[in-house]
Amino acid sequence: MNEFRFKVFRKLIAVRGAPGAWQAFYLGGDGKRRPADFIVPGDVGADELADWLADLFHEDAAPGHDSVHRLP
Repeated sequence: MNEFRFKVFRKLIAVRGAPGAWQAFYLGGDGKRRPADFIVPGDVGADELADWLADLFHEDAAPGHDSVHRLP
């Protein structure tokens, strides 16, 4: 199963699955994860996740924390 990790402004987020069956999680600094309080729509493709997350969390942007990066 594919997993994509992102640093969304200051939040660490993982999205698992595939279009139509996404599961989102908040990642903790200690390696733990908890289910996210949002749902990724099924029509969002893997290559669109970073842009979609940026749109969703745009209000969390702040100086020095103003971008979304996919993590390795």
